[in-house]
Amino acid sequence: MRGLASRVRELKPSPTLLITAKAKELRAKGVDVIGFGAGEPDLDTPEFIKEACVRALKEGKTKYAPSAGLPELREAIAEKLEVENGLNYDPSEVVVCAGAKMALFLTFMALVEEGDEVLIPSPYWVTYPEQVRLFGGRPVEVPTYPEDGFRLRAEEVKKRITPRTKLLVLNYPNNPTGALYDESELKKIAELCLERGIFVVSDECYEKFVYEGSFKSFASLLPELKEITFTVNAFSKSFSMTGWRVGWVACPRPYAEVIASLNSQSVSNVTTFAQYGALEALKNPEGRRFTEKLRELFKKRREIALRELSKIEKIKLTPPAGAFYLFPDARYYAEKLGGDLKLAELLLDRGKVAVVPGSAFGAEGFFRLSYALSEDKLTEGIRRIAEVLSGL
Repeated sequence: MRGLASRVRELKPSPTLLITAKAKELRAKGVDVIGFGAGEPDLDTPEFIKEACVRALKEGKTKYAPSAGLPELREAIAEKLEVENGLNYDPSEVVVCAGAKMALFLTFMALVEEGDEVLIPSPYWVTYPEQVRLFGGRPVEVPTYPEDGFRLRAEEVKKRITPRTKLLVLNYPNNPTGALYDESELKKIAELCLERGIFVVSDECYEKFVYEGSFKSFASLLPELKEITFTVNAFSKSFSMTGWRVGWVACPRPYAEVIASLNSQSVSNVTTFAQYGALEALKNPEGRRFTEKLRELFKKRREIALRELSKIEKIKLTPPAGAFYLFPDARYYAEKLGGDLKLAELLLDRGKVAVVPGSAFGAEGFFRLSYALSEDKLTEGIRRIAEVLSGL
C-alpha cells in the first residue's frame, strides 16, 4: 500500500483477537460457537471495582492524570510488589500503562534499536516478536520442548547470545503453554544476563494462576537483577479487567522517566477513572479473595480439560503448571490437513469451535485452548473437537 512506513508493512494483526472476533461474529448471526481463543477470564469484573470507578466518575475524576499514573496507584503497586513479590520499588520507578501490552510496547520502544537482537522463548505470546520488529529489532527464538514441560533452559539461552543481543523476554507462567520455569534455572539465566549485560523484560501477568509449584518474580532472584529488569504486569487477568486497559512496568528510575515521557507523548495518561478502579482492586481485601476464587475455579477447569482432551487419540498433552491455557500437540492431524491453520479452520467450520493455531505462537501443529469458560462449554467444546478429529 502506497505511503505506508516500512516498519508496519509486515505487521500482523493479533491472531487471538482475530479468532475471538470471528467467533463473536458467528454468534451474532445465531451460530452456536464455543470460543477457546480469548485470553480473558469469563467472570465479570467484581462489583466493588466497578463501584469505585463509578464513584470516581460521579466525583468528577474525569480530567487528565499524571502520565506516569495516579500517585496513589503507583504507591499501591509498589506496595504490592514489596509485599507479594519481595521487590523494593519506589513509586517513582512504577509507570502505569494502558495494559501490559502497552507497557511492553513502550519498554521495547525505549530499549530496542535497529539491528538489536531480542531473545524470546518459544512457544511465545504472539505480540512479542511483532512489537520487537516494529522498532527494528530482530526476534531470536529460544526453543523449549514439550517433553521438558516447555521449561526454558540456560544452555539454550546461552547458545543464542551474540554481540547484538540486547534483551531477553520472559513470560511465566507462560502463554500459551502454561509452563512455570524452574527457579534454579532462572538463576542461571539471571547470572548469564548479568554477565553479558542483557536487559530482561519479565511479563508476569499470570503470576496469580499457579497450580503446581510456586511463583517467584525474576527480579527478586538476585539483588543485582533490579538494575536490568523491567517487570510488567496488569490488572487484566487477576481481577478480570481485560477491557479496562490498566497495567504497569516497574524498572530503574531513569528508564521509568523515559517510559512515562513516551506515555505523555502518546496516550497522555491511562483513563483516569479506570485507574481508581485498579486502585480499589489492590486496596480492597475483596480483591485478593476474588483472585483466589478465580485461581481455584481455573484449577478445577484445568483438570476437566486435561481429562477430556486425553481421551482424543493422537493428541499429546503437556499439563500446564499455570496460566489458563492448554497447548495440545495435534501435529498428527495438522500434517494430514496441510497445517494447523487448516486444522483451526476445520474445527470452526465443522465443529463450531474456535481455537488459536500453534503457528501463531511459533509452534506449528499445536493449538491453544483457553479454559477460561464455563464447565459445560468446556466439556461440550472438547467433545466437538473429538468428533471432528475422529472423522479424519
